[in-house]
Amino acid sequence: MRLRDHGITIGTHPTGPLNAITDVAGVRVGHVTLIEGERTRTGATAILPHGGNMVAQKVPAALAVLNGFGKFAGATQIAELGEIETPILLTNTLAVGRGIDALIAHTLAQPGNELVTSLNAVVGETNDGRLNDIRAARPTVDELRAALAAATDGPVAEGAVGAGTGTVSFGLKAGIGTASRRVGAHMLGVLVQANFGGRLCVGGRSAANPPVHDADGSIVIILATDAPTGTRHLHRIATRCFGGLARTGAALSHGSGDYALAFCTTGDAPHLPQSELSPLFEAAIEATEEAILNALVAAAPMTGFDATTGGVGRFDSLNLADFI
Repeated sequence: MRLRDHGITIGTHPTGPLNAITDVAGVRVGHVTLIEGERTRTGATAILPHGGNMVAQKVPAALAVLNGFGKFAGATQIAELGEIETPILLTNTLAVGRGIDALIAHTLAQPGNELVTSLNAVVGETNDGRLNDIRAARPTVDELRAALAAATDGPVAEGAVGAGTGTVSFGLKAGIGTASRRVGAHMLGVLVQANFGGRLCVGGRSAANPPVHDADGSIVIILATDAPTGTRHLHRIATRCFGGLARTGAALSHGSGDYALAFCTTGDAPHLPQSELSPLFEAAIEATEEAILNALVAAAPMTGFDATTGGVGRFDSLNLADFI
């Protein structure tokens, strides 16, 4: 189930055929999901801008930060050079270092990289310690590499999968969500790792009796587009993702880490004029909002390591008629 299966449509721009980040040609997504016993609820999600050697074929990128209470490996070189040279890994807070190790091992093993001695690995995170025993050193480097190896185009699994296995939003089980928008001849897609607090809104309507909400938490938003845009424009587009985050009722609190990374898959093409950016801004807002809601819709209820929570419910336990 996805949001549109409930008869709810977000925004006005049309979606791509999959309504996923993989509607942007060349983009691939892979998950490793770890659900074991009563303590392990974690995983990793890999996003590949293309299937080639990213050291040889870097892509333009920009990172926007709304509230920086988090860890985003590779951030300073993205800001300085405006490009990324590895795939992107999403995982839990204490696995960021292992994510860097996994990306280094993955990249150095690729043909053509025999002389590479420096690398800017890109790893984002949210804290899944509410449902997962985050100190247990999972996922391992090999498990993180498995997410990279599993990356493929086509439909993207959502909900309690990959880096979203143990995440929670609005007091409900959340996880990975994705959506896309077509803007003229161009495609824009978003994938989120949703793990934040607030008071849930759906399609601009708040619930009369919302679930118990969390104030803090984090989100990582990955945006891909084939619209020819340079670093400056990508930063502006990435910043608009936070408009979609706010529309869902996010608290945007002191304890949140809110990151949006945007990249372009057609970096050598002449850039769009600034006058053509506004529809892409709208698409970024719409796709982010819908991706977050898709993460909620797709996620199954879950109990985990922190028994004090009593587990977390799911989106379809709510009566949509209660949204006013």
